[in-house]
Amino acid sequence: MGGVPTSLAFTSIVGLETARQALLLLAVNPALGGAAIAAKVGSGKSTLVRAFAALLPEGTPFVELPLNITEDRLLGGLDLEATLVKGSPVFEPGVLARAHGGVLYVDNANRLEPALAGVLAEVMSNGYVRVEREGVSTTQPARFLLIATYDPDEGELPLNLLDRMGLIVPLAAQGDASARVEVVRRNLQPTADEDEITMLRAMLGAARERLPKVCIADDHLAALVQTALALGVEGNRADVFAAHAALAAAALEGRDTVDEEDLRLAVRLVLLPRATQAPTENASAPQLPTAPRSAGSDKEGEEDTSSEQERPLQELLLEAAQAALPPNLLDLPFAAQRRGRRGSRGQTLNARRGRYVRAVIGDPRAGRIALLPTLLAAAPWQSLRRAAGEQRMQIRREDLRVKRFRDKAGTLYIFAVDASGSMAINRMREAKGAAMRLLQEAYVHRDQVALIAFRGQSAQVLLPPSQSVERARRELDVLPTGGGTPLASALFTAWHLARQARERGIAQVTLVLMTDGRANVGLHASAGDRQRLREEVQQLAARLRADGVNAVVLDTQVNYLSRNEAPQLAQWLGGRYVYLPNARAEQIANALTRAS
Repeated sequence: MGGVPTSLAFTSIVGLETARQALLLLAVNPALGGAAIAAKVGSGKSTLVRAFAALLPEGTPFVELPLNITEDRLLGGLDLEATLVKGSPVFEPGVLARAHGGVLYVDNANRLEPALAGVLAEVMSNGYVRVEREGVSTTQPARFLLIATYDPDEGELPLNLLDRMGLIVPLAAQGDASARVEVVRRNLQPTADEDEITMLRAMLGAARERLPKVCIADDHLAALVQTALALGVEGNRADVFAAHAALAAAALEGRDTVDEEDLRLAVRLVLLPRATQAPTENASAPQLPTAPRSAGSDKEGEEDTSSEQERPLQELLLEAAQAALPPNLLDLPFAAQRRGRRGSRGQTLNARRGRYVRAVIGDPRAGRIALLPTLLAAAPWQSLRRAAGEQRMQIRREDLRVKRFRDKAGTLYIFAVDASGSMAINRMREAKGAAMRLLQEAYVHRDQVALIAFRGQSAQVLLPPSQSVERARRELDVLPTGGGTPLASALFTAWHLARQARERGIAQVTLVLMTDGRANVGLHASAGDRQRLREEVQQLAARLRADGVNAVVLDTQVNYLSRNEAPQLAQWLGGRYVYLPNARAEQIANALTRAS
C-alpha cells in the first residue's frame, strides 16, 4: 500500500467549488487584487491555494507569508553577513518585494499582527515598498495578488485587507458523508490527470488574452451599482471590483460580452460579502443618473422604455443577493465590523514585532541586533582595541545594540462566568447577554477574548483567546448551569491564560468575573472547610493582582442573599466592583464598560 500524498492537484480537491472559481477569476484578471477564502479547519482551503500555484504562468512568484514575520523581514533590511563582508550596507529584499509580479499567500490571515496587516494593506495600495532605516533608503516594486485563507470562527480579517481584495469567498458549507468519503478516496488514490491541468493552464492563458476585448454594457454597470447601494456596500472600490469580476467571468467562458450569469457571480463574490444591510422591498426603485438624451430622442416614451429595460436586471440581481444573504447579517465580515469604529489600546514597546523605533543596549539572543548602531558604538574604540597592523573591526559585548519595536498593545479579555446553581437562579440569562455585548465591543477594538465557565467541580476554558464573536455566542448558548461554585479553579485557570498571553506579547489582560463570589468547591480544600476555601480564593486573587491583571467583578446577587463575598473578591483582586442585581443585559454591559 502506497503512502498518503502530501498534496493534491487543483482539480482533485473535493468541495470548495466557489473558492476554486474565485481563484480562476483571479488568475485571469489581476485587477481583482486578491481573494479571501473563509472555511473551517481541515476543509482543504490551504491545499487548494497551494495547488493553484501550479496553474500560474511559468516563473510566476508564489510566496507564503509566515505569521510570525517581523517588519524588517516583511519589507527588507540590511543583510548582516554581506554587510560585514563588504564593509558597506547591503540591502536584502523582504517578502513583499519577492512576491512582486506574483502571488502572496497568507494562511490563517486573521492571526496576522495588526501592525503588519496595516503595512501589507499600505503596500497593496501603493504598489511598492519603501524602506528608510539603518542608513538604508530604497524603494522596490511590490505589486502582487494577495490570497488569504482563514477560519472565521477564530476571527475575521482586518477591513483594511478585505477592502483591497476584490473576491471574498463566503464560509463553505460542510460536506455530507459521501463528500467526506470522496475526500479520503482522493487522498489515498489521487486521480489528477496531467492533461487536465495542462488544458486548464491553456484555458487561463486564452482567457487572459481575451480579457482586454471583453465589454460590459452600461446597463450592466448600473445594475451592479444599484445592487451595491441596496446592500449598503460602502465605497466605489467594490463597484470596480464587481465589474472586473464580471469581465473575468466572461473571458473565462470564452465570451466577448458580459451576460447575466457573470453579473450574478460578481454579486456573489464581491458585493454580497460586503453587505451591511438587507435590501428593502423597493430597493431597486432609486435610479442612477442617466446620460443626456440626444436631440432626436426627447420623447418621454423612449425614457420610460429605457427605464423598464433596466429594472428587470436590477431586480433579478437583488433577488439573487437577497436569497443568498445569511439569516444574521453579522455573519458577513463587513456588517460585523462596521457596527462600530475600531479603537486604539495604545502602544507598547516590543522586543521582536512592530515598527522599529530605536536601538538599546541588550543581548541579541533576546531580540534582533541593530547593526548600524552597534557599529557606531564600536567605532570610537577601534584605535585602542586593534593590535598593530590589524584591520578587522573589534566588537565587544558592551557595543551590542538590539532593536526595539513599537506595536499596538492588544488586550485579552478573560470572561469567567459562574454557571453554578447559586448563579443559575440569579440573572444567568442577563449575564450571558452582557457577555455577548462586551465580546462585540472587544471585537471592534481587535482585542482577544477568552471564555471560562465554572460549575460543578472545576472551571473549563470554553473559548481560548480568540476574536470570534460567533464562536463565543455558540459556547454561551449551550452553557450548562447548576452544581457547585469552583471559584478557586476559575481564578487559577484565568491566571494560567493570562500568563500564556504575556508570553505571546499581550501586555494588557482584563479579567471579568460574573459571579456572586460564593465559593463552595476548592482546588484542595474540602467543601465544608470554609476557612480553607476562603484562603485559596484570596491567595489566587493576590497572584492575579501581583501579575498586573486588571479585574472587574460583576455581582448580580440580590441583597438579601448576599454575604458580601463579591465585594470582598473585588478587593482581593484590586479591581472594580459592579453591583447590578436587577439590570438587563444592556445595562450590565454599559456599566461594566464604564467600570473597566
